[in-house]
This record gives sequence, C-alpha cells and structure tokens, in this order.
Amino acid sequence: MLLGEIADIRAGLVLTRKKATIEYNVQATYKLLTLKNFNEDGSFNSEPFEEFHSNEKLEQHYFSAEGDVLIRLSHPNTAICVGKQHSGLLVPSYFAIIKVHHSEFLPEYIAWYLNSDTVKKELERSQSGSRIPSTNKNVLSAIPIPFITVAKQKAVIELFKLHQKEKALYQKLIEEKEQLFKVVSQQIVEEAFKEDKNG
Repeated sequence: MLLGEIADIRAGLVLTRKKATIEYNVQATYKLLTLKNFNEDGSFNSEPFEEFHSNEKLEQHYFSAEGDVLIRLSHPNTAICVGKQHSGLLVPSYFAIIKVHHSEFLPEYIAWYLNSDTVKKELERSQSGSRIPSTNKNVLSAIPIPFITVAKQKAVIELFKLHQKEKALYQKLIEEKEQLFKVVSQQIVEEAFKEDKNG
C-alpha cells in the first residue's frame, strides 16, 4: 500500500506568517519543534524546545499528537514517532505531519520504515535536480509501505528499540574509555616531566 492510502499527510506551519513581530502583538506562546531536538536515528534528544511567540491562537492541526509521525522534508529526511511526552509541540513547515489512520499499520513501524535506507535513497532520487532539495506531500504519499502483520511490526519496533539502547550504551562506553585514556596519558606525561626535573 502507498503511504497516502494509509495516512493523512500535511505540512507544518509556515512560521513567518504567524510570528509576533512586536511584544504587545503576542497572543500565545508555544513550544516549537526544531531540527536540533532529535537525532538522525529518529529519537528525541534532551535539547530544550524553543519558544514561538504567535500573533494569534493557532489551530490544533499544527501541533504534534501522540501517534503522529513527523518527517523532515529536507535531507536526511529523518522521521520520528511522537509519544505522549512530546505531544502538543508546534510543528514548523520544514516537517510533514503524518497521521496513520489504517488500523493494520503502527505509527512506530511507519517511522522506522521511513528511516530505512531504501526510503532515504528513494527520497534522495526524487530530490535530485532541484536547487533546494526538498520533499513534498505528493512524493511522500507515493511511498510504498510493505505490509507485515501487526505482531511482526511490533517485533521490528522492539528490535529497533533494543538496537537504539545498545548504541547508546556503546556510545557511553566509548566516551568513558576516551576520558580514561586522556587521564592515563596525561599522568604518564606529567610523571615523565617530574622525572626529567629530578634527574
């Protein structure tokens, strides 16, 4: 099935149209999702969310909701599935909001598949030739989504989550080893200086 057949796809808000330019013009303040808030593997990081001052109250469809899949419209087209703790964020126009409405497809599976090499290469091909490489709703709608049972989708999601945890642990271990190496090598150099002075 095509993504457009199993989900509603719309772009986020064009911020310049609603940005309050002067202080007394501010009608509402929202937490804004930006590119710095998530990692390339499709997970949120701990970066704080920027505040967006709007010149009017904004419609609900511009905000993230649990179960939404957000995808960056420019390279590297990272997709992310929104959990409960990240709902209610204002989504700017450089993301598309994908609302999966087909009961046999899980949003986490869709996000995982959109981050696959197969889809990324396809999106890159569709962008070639344009001056500002960007993906649009029509391109996203035409992405074929392989159907597997919900049980298998859940298995893939669990494997992916486990893989992410392992990667994070390896990264932490590398950082700790790096720190240990710096300390030990510094000690060796300092001891060599002492020996030179005493010698």
